[in-house]
Order: sequence, then C-alpha cells, then structure tokens
Amino acid sequence: MNKVKISRVEAGLTQIELADKVNVTRQTISLIEKGKYNPSLRLCLDICYVLNKTLDQIFWVEEGDA
Repeated sequence: MNKVKISRVEAGLTQIELADKVNVTRQTISLIEKGKYNPSLRLCLDICYVLNKTLDQIFWVEEGDA
C-alpha cells in the first residue's frame, strides 16, 4: 500500500478531506496514492504538513524501487 494512503488513513482523513486541506481535487490524491501522478515538491510538503510526517517518511523511494 502507498505511504501517502497509509499516512492518510492513520490520520483518520478521507481522500476528500486531505484534498481540501492541500487545495487539490480528490482525484489528484487518488492518483498520487496509486503512483500515477508525481506531485510537485510544494504539494508533497503540504501533504506532509497535514499528515504530520516528513518527506522521507512519505515520499522517499529506495534505489531500485522506482
């Protein structure tokens, strides 16, 4: 499961709630969670702030996993 989705669920947020907090659509959050959309650094940071996580915790990709 995608780290964004895991963190969102742990925070008790729906896709719509997270999307509203970071000013994007629910569809954008869905695509990020499916790995079909690469968010900007600004959006990554906004998601991290809302979910109270670091960039490394949510978005770090190990070499070979990309």
